[in-house]
Amino acid sequence: MDSVDLNVLRSVLEWRRAGQQVVLYSVVQTWGSAPRPPGAMLALRGDGVVIGSVSGGCIEDDLIARLQDGRLAKDGPPVQLITYGVTRDEAARFGLPCGGTLRLTEERVEDWAWVAQLLERCEAHEIVARELDLATGVVSLSGASKSDVVTFDGERLRAIYGPRWRLLLIGAGQLSRYVAQMARLLDFEVLICDPREEFVYGWEEQHGRFVPGMPDEAVLNIQTDERTAVVCLTHDPRLDDMALLTALNSNAFYIGALGSRVNSQKRRENLAALGLSADAIARLHGPIGLHIGSHTPSEIALSLLAEIVAIKNGVAPMQKKPLQVAAP
Repeated sequence: MDSVDLNVLRSVLEWRRAGQQVVLYSVVQTWGSAPRPPGAMLALRGDGVVIGSVSGGCIEDDLIARLQDGRLAKDGPPVQLITYGVTRDEAARFGLPCGGTLRLTEERVEDWAWVAQLLERCEAHEIVARELDLATGVVSLSGASKSDVVTFDGERLRAIYGPRWRLLLIGAGQLSRYVAQMARLLDFEVLICDPREEFVYGWEEQHGRFVPGMPDEAVLNIQTDERTAVVCLTHDPRLDDMALLTALNSNAFYIGALGSRVNSQKRRENLAALGLSADAIARLHGPIGLHIGSHTPSEIALSLLAEIVAIKNGVAPMQKKPLQVAAP
């Protein structure tokens, strides 16, 4: 679930609590090259204010126009289906590339208690499914798993909310704070492990969740899986290597450690000396991130997350010159 869409729901809750009328649009099906995936959301307030996105912009303009010219029904069925881009000419009109087609639900948000409940459960790091019955407009919430996807059978829409990707940061220093902020925008659940108490101050507002114990224990305790990235940022090999020895034998899709090329070479040699296999060591990303000439903490964070997102999305990142590991 895109964090942009959670912000849409936060606005829906705020507007309804203030007595405003709200219509919620959700992408349920796409054909061709649609700009936004199923599940993407947009909320339209009664005075024409919008938040969120279901396309590149032109459809948003038409949704506002529906409110202003009276096409948006104020009674009747609580949920309707709207389709854009049925013909190639209409697709071009609404900026849908390659003749794409987009189908949306148009949902009047009357009983908004489910919005508050959903947001509360997401803030508690739960993954939640929202089922919308198109005939009645009734919404029900239930638990979901990381592998669940948006489904629509013509009668019910089932959308998934909450962080399904996780990022474990070893170290709570300045760089970790930048990484955490950006990762949250990319819809990662951010976990932090740092046994050094002096680095904990100020994390309350970063929306990261601390994992107690030493780094190797943290990797085990969170049950690291194929939707987890582990990044070591302490610059202290006693902490970073402790996590790496465990993480490199896990199913994490990305494992990286901060350091120069020279330090990354030394780290690989140390890990080999500690008995880690060559195959496991080959999984380590270091130096971390894509090469963008980064120097500042925010630039390094951007570089790191660009690499993580590329791998998450199945895109091969820019090639790096391989580091050789000396035989132990």
